[in-house]
Amino acid sequence: MIQFAERQRLPVARRRADSRPLAYLGRLDWVLMAAALALVGYGLWVVSGITRFDVPGDESYYVFRQAIAAGLGLAALVVAAVVPIDLARRHWRVVYGATLALMIFVFVAAETIRGSKRWIDLGVFQFQPSELGKVLFVLALAGFVVERQGRVNRWRTILQAIGLGAVPIVLVFLQPDLGTALVYGAALVAVLFFVGVRWRQLLALLVAVALAGLSVVWLLPSAGVEVLEPYQSDRLTGFLDPERDPGNLTWNANQSRTAVGAGGLTGRGILEASQTRLDYLPEHATDFAFASLAEQRGFVGSAILLLLYLLVVWRGLRVITVAGDLYGVVAAGGLVFAFLFQVFVNVGMTMGVAPVTGIPLPFVTVGGSSLVTNLILVGLLQGIHARGLIANRPST
Repeated sequence: MIQFAERQRLPVARRRADSRPLAYLGRLDWVLMAAALALVGYGLWVVSGITRFDVPGDESYYVFRQAIAAGLGLAALVVAAVVPIDLARRHWRVVYGATLALMIFVFVAAETIRGSKRWIDLGVFQFQPSELGKVLFVLALAGFVVERQGRVNRWRTILQAIGLGAVPIVLVFLQPDLGTALVYGAALVAVLFFVGVRWRQLLALLVAVALAGLSVVWLLPSAGVEVLEPYQSDRLTGFLDPERDPGNLTWNANQSRTAVGAGGLTGRGILEASQTRLDYLPEHATDFAFASLAEQRGFVGSAILLLLYLLVVWRGLRVITVAGDLYGVVAAGGLVFAFLFQVFVNVGMTMGVAPVTGIPLPFVTVGGSSLVTNLILVGLLQGIHARGLIANRPST
């Protein structure tokens, strides 16, 4: 388990100096900030291309709404960076309660769209509570395990953490939103890893998860118990056995791979990208935004986006190394891993190496909730980084 020595109390004069705005700004990770701002700008540019023909007579319909979400997200980033993250550690029960409240509120207030209750219409954009819940979920679980850091290798503590995590995961799954539920599960594993749970215990948990997944996909349906929605089962069937496609189950995945391959090195451009422009590729601005980018801008455009993601992940990992306490380590680790998991699965499903799950592509997928949440994530990492540098400074 990661051990941290007790930090000496900072002298009053030094604490006041460290809290000054200019001093605080100097301790932000400006490489991470530049990467996030570049992703916002690049994402808006990508959205302008892949949605140009989606609303006849209004080429900037989605770009305008995405820009509003970006503005809200940048304001939220500032708040997340300034508010001490230690508040979340001390009041993790409140954060956890807020997470559950968001999940339950969906079932009460959200409209059913294509068989799912995930979104709440706010006029300018549709708010998806489970997106914000990703951040709150990590902060709450990190607070729970850090509060019990001396007992994290006991199975009772591990099972309690899993039980707390399972409640919001099940609520998201019931919306139904399998992709986001998987992100929550990945974040839970990351929190347990960074708090110091032993490798053999993590391995045992992963084996249990694999057996549970096998039961959901194969054993229970064989016994007549259907856990997944029909379209979710179809997606998994199409991924595992693409040749067996009696109901055209793999249409989306096939069109996505076609779009990625058609882009070549530099792309076909906006006008010649037939898969995107003529809507052969369903959900080309949401689930398959990366495939649309690959068709229009090719390998070069896709590589730029992936390199920006890599830069965010690299700086996020660096934040973990400079965090001032165990809570900062666990929270930052959970947030970075959840971000990386989303990128990996979304890009993988567009190229046929992962099943279609509906996980949004960070900073690019049309949807204000995802964009705002990822900017909050960056703000939290900035706050952990700045306070970590203060805590690690030798006292004078």
